[in-house]
Amino acid sequence: MAECEPVGTTFQRLKSARICIVQDQLRAASETFLRSCSDRLPAKVSLLHGDIPQFSDGTPLPCPLATRALHSRSLPARLLRKACSTAMHRPCSWGLSQLYQRAFQQCRADIVLAQYGTLGVRVMSACRRAAVPLVVVFRGHDASIQTVLRANAKTYPRLFREASAIVAVSRTIQHRLLKLGAPARKISCNPSGVDCQQFCGASPATSPPVFLAVGRFVDKKTPHLTIGAFKHVLNTVPQARLRMIGSGPLLKSCQELTRNLDIADAVAFLGTQTHQAVQQELRKARCFVQHSTIAPNGDAEGTPNSVMEASATGLPVVATRHGGIPDVVLHGATGLLVEEHDVAGMAASMIRLANDPRLARTLGQAGRHRVQQHYSVERSMGELCRILESCLPDGKLRRAA
Repeated sequence: MAECEPVGTTFQRLKSARICIVQDQLRAASETFLRSCSDRLPAKVSLLHGDIPQFSDGTPLPCPLATRALHSRSLPARLLRKACSTAMHRPCSWGLSQLYQRAFQQCRADIVLAQYGTLGVRVMSACRRAAVPLVVVFRGHDASIQTVLRANAKTYPRLFREASAIVAVSRTIQHRLLKLGAPARKISCNPSGVDCQQFCGASPATSPPVFLAVGRFVDKKTPHLTIGAFKHVLNTVPQARLRMIGSGPLLKSCQELTRNLDIADAVAFLGTQTHQAVQQELRKARCFVQHSTIAPNGDAEGTPNSVMEASATGLPVVATRHGGIPDVVLHGATGLLVEEHDVAGMAASMIRLANDPRLARTLGQAGRHRVQQHYSVERSMGELCRILESCLPDGKLRRAA
């Protein structure tokens, strides 16, 4: 992966530009990559979020009552949108396009950055009417979930034509987008990146055999398979422990599974934690584990930030050959990889690291070096800045004097 200039080293035109970032909600404590964009871009940034767009800083954006009613989360509104989508064979966006256009004009945007392909679809007409270049980032579910792909069968090709640039956060997503018809000349592969100054300090060789998992309890992360693997580990290494950070729809069933397997005393469910708490947990662990798979609905990972953060901290990673994970984790060099659903293989890899702290240290050190060289937030933001600046219109920017 090519090295890029650090943010702030160049990009003089970008520093004078106004960027409007569009995302769905100001939520998801786990989505550190979204904050990196808004906090680290060397430009004037406005952030639009919500089903009905609003500025994150509270700047008023008047919205017609009819638009607000149609796009609310009430049951009648959801049913009406579904009926409209069925009739038009595309997502219902009545009234939203005009609202986004007004927002782009109000913040004097020189370029729009849409976080997720589905949001790119939502704003592409507004960008065209406002004559603002659009850059779209595809992160995982927007290029993999079957219902999303069916719903956007007609709109994604149009998005690929109208977007000035398309960013994929893993090579797997890049290949999917090519198969969907995105032009190769527009696509760049750019994983989100990790702050290696914050994620550091692990000492797996001196840590007890504690395995750490960080992520939402959802189908594509198959946390029950991680628990199943740990059951085998505990049979061989009785002092081993599994700590799981996160929440989600599968949390209760996973808690019940540990009771059924009679390993509840060895598994700690820590819930959602602050970034500082996650960093502390990483520093105390022997190994990071994640058993990502393709979910029944097609949902798949991009390049999981949790895997990059674990490697940056200096932990070896045991994970699956899935999505962008093999891009980050080199089998036998920075971690150990198994095939999806290979619970026995995952358990064997975990046992190996539980019994060989020196190997854990060697893999962890190599993983940190790899992330520093290829997956740092500085490299990622430098590449994003390059992409954004290349899409800026020629001539005078919109920024007021």
